[in-house]
Amino acid sequence: MSIDDPAKPDTDRPTPPGTASGSGTTAVASASTGTASTGTASTGTASTGTASNDGASPAADPATADTAAADQAAAGEAVTVSPVTTAKAVTPAPVPDPAPAGAPGGLRGGGTEDEPPAPAPQAGTATPPRVPAPSKGSLRPLVLRMHFYAGILVAPFLLIAAVTGMLYAASYPLEKVIYADELTVPVPEGKAALPLSQQVGAAVEAHPGGTLSKVWPSPEAGATTRVLFEDPGLGESKSTAVFVDPYTAEVRGELLSYGSSGALPVRAWISELHRHLHLGEPGRLYSELAASWLWVVALGGLLLWLRRRRATRGARGLLLPERGLTGRRRTMSRHGAIGVWSLLGLLFLSATGLTWSTYAGENVALLREQLRGTTPAVTATVDPAAGTGAGGHEGHGSAHGDGGHQPGEGGDIGLDRLMDTAREQGVSESVVITLPAGEKAAYVVAENDKQWPVHFDSVSVHPMTGEVVDTLAFADYPVLAQLTRVGIDAHMGLFLGLPNQLLLIALMAGLIVLIVYGYRMWWQRRPTRGTRFGVGRPMPRGAWRKAPPGAPAGLLAAAVLLGWFVPLFGLGLVLFLTVDLLRGAVARRRADVS
Repeated sequence: MSIDDPAKPDTDRPTPPGTASGSGTTAVASASTGTASTGTASTGTASTGTASNDGASPAADPATADTAAADQAAAGEAVTVSPVTTAKAVTPAPVPDPAPAGAPGGLRGGGTEDEPPAPAPQAGTATPPRVPAPSKGSLRPLVLRMHFYAGILVAPFLLIAAVTGMLYAASYPLEKVIYADELTVPVPEGKAALPLSQQVGAAVEAHPGGTLSKVWPSPEAGATTRVLFEDPGLGESKSTAVFVDPYTAEVRGELLSYGSSGALPVRAWISELHRHLHLGEPGRLYSELAASWLWVVALGGLLLWLRRRRATRGARGLLLPERGLTGRRRTMSRHGAIGVWSLLGLLFLSATGLTWSTYAGENVALLREQLRGTTPAVTATVDPAAGTGAGGHEGHGSAHGDGGHQPGEGGDIGLDRLMDTAREQGVSESVVITLPAGEKAAYVVAENDKQWPVHFDSVSVHPMTGEVVDTLAFADYPVLAQLTRVGIDAHMGLFLGLPNQLLLIALMAGLIVLIVYGYRMWWQRRPTRGTRFGVGRPMPRGAWRKAPPGAPAGLLAAAVLLGWFVPLFGLGLVLFLTVDLLRGAVARRRADVS
């Protein structure tokens, strides 16, 4: 997609000396039928869209190919050539060597409107046949050009996100192996777990001076209880986790815990690598850029693949690579088939990734608020004067600051009675207890079972009286909030546990292969003579002129709207246009000099 100058008139491109009109007809027809290699298929890849003239007649001269014919061949459209009668037969001239590296028209794939005009015709040469301009009403050249630039410029960010995302999905089983001593304990035969208050007391003694903030009771037999202590020096969303044997109250170890999922050091390090490459907030722009463009290249690739495969009958042509192909066509066939299989997963990752991005995430949150789809929270404030009086509760709140006071002292109901109340309200699956942070705060017991079927019910309890302050069931969440919760957990590999993690690993591996195939197609279109470092060109410029009437205005309005809602998509689009305009200016300058 570009803003460029009109194509040069055909009269600037006469037939080279010694070429008869009949042979010229054969050359153009051959170059535009059966040998045009177009576009790529599918997601997150660098793909190319100029024609491939590998099968053209020997009489064809790349330097004299008409711009319209090159555009039409690149778009995979048929070119009709009217026969021209010549006065006498002329022996075809030998085919000249392609232009040197970096010169316009030197690529295997035909010239573009940027190539210089051919030399003036000599006396006695025949006039070349007139090739009709490409038909209007096709968005394919525009989509192909966008897919190319997005693949070339965004694919490196997508590749980093795919590799780090694969590592993060694999970190869950890795975490269980590395920290097996802290996470698991042997189950004594015939012995029940000790009271929760006794387990937490052991953790407080092992970590004096910390601010007790949360408790994760043992969710199943053989799992330890996790007691979390806040420390401002650790950083945002980080705390110290003390692991306690629920059967003996033995402290199994202390580790750094990160986020609501309780990521331990290895997984926390990989998580930060995936989120911002350990560069802090500025580093988050890379992941947001990848998420902002992933859906664009995915849908653009699908459109190109469907257009290319529409002549193939049955689902096999869309879902499986075509047999018997070689070279770039084989690479493209594999690229397209993998893209189709990965499409839904990539769209899902793009959408869920934007929900907690820096800039687009704010707009998503605002949209959810307007649609009344925000995630509700249980009421966690109380009247400090209720129950036995404010003094006891005030003492309770201050005691957490030095870590020397356990729940249950100073009139507090204690953790054991709290858990009994929560179970009576049906809150019992993999719970997380949040302790009161002040005299007006209540206990909050919330389920954190993210595997199917999910459990996210919660209850708040007055710390002095034990009365239920509020309850909130996951079934009462707005539908949009439910989908957001499940979507984020699936993005993180938590929703279905190990199957979810294996699916993410496979999806990231597919995205990596897509990107590699995309760059391979680009490499396979490089110049084969006169240079070792050439690269393939995108769809010829001026693709917007082939769009249906009114489409450019609609696309511009959509781009502006999407650029506002997803800012890094808009910035990327401006970058693509800038690069395209600079390329056009350089090509025209070279043409003028020559």
